[in-house]
Amino acid sequence: MAMLRERFSTIILVWADGGYAGRLVSWAAGVLRLSVTVVKRSDDTRGFVVVPRRWVVERTFGWLMRHRRLVRDYERLPEHHEAMVLWATVMIMTRQLARHATGAPPQPRWGGERTVPAPKPDQQAA
Repeated sequence: MAMLRERFSTIILVWADGGYAGRLVSWAAGVLRLSVTVVKRSDDTRGFVVVPRRWVVERTFGWLMRHRRLVRDYERLPEHHEAMVLWATVMIMTRQLARHATGAPPQPRWGGERTVPAPKPDQQAA
């Protein structure tokens, strides 16, 4: 988090998973001057429950997993994997910005427009 604060000095709020509760919150507030909000699941619920702000993380992971190099751990060095994540986010953002600038609708998610093939003439009838 210290590198986050160093690179992005305008960030003032960080959401963290319930596993990061404890000393991290007080350390971030005292040392980095960051407000850390811990998003917890309630302990008494069972099964699937929507956790606030978790959808942002899950959506981002979904976008990133559409890039083949990020699906598996192909890279030997963490720096290479970080470069692939940055490359994927650049591609995602440029597509979103280009779509926003032109006013074009989003691309279909699973391939292009589906067309029904024209019926083939019956060759046995001749």
